[in-house]
Amino acid sequence: MKESKSLNGRTSSQQRNFSEEFKRDAVRLVVEEKYTFAAAAKAVGVSDKSLRDWHRKFAPQPKPCGENATLEELREEVKRLRSQLRRAELEREILKKATAYFAKESL
Repeated sequence: MKESKSLNGRTSSQQRNFSEEFKRDAVRLVVEEKYTFAAAAKAVGVSDKSLRDWHRKFAPQPKPCGENATLEELREEVKRLRSQLRRAELEREILKKATAYFAKESL
């Protein structure tokens, strides 16, 4: 299998390690500076997927809407919470299947 070299001389199979501070700074571009994921990833030289993984790990959780929230804020919160629920349900299903698989293997 032929490995392609990138502009920085690394092959596609070499993994780079980044400090936590670097990751947090990259996430800050998205959270505070309002960069898109694609623009921030390009600016720091990482893949969109890496940046999204770091965002999931390091970005602060949004605060729940208060009683004086606007309709748009409430809609955004509902959208965010539905997304979190879908992810949690998917993770639960995966864990249930894994538990059943390993229980079957141990018999």
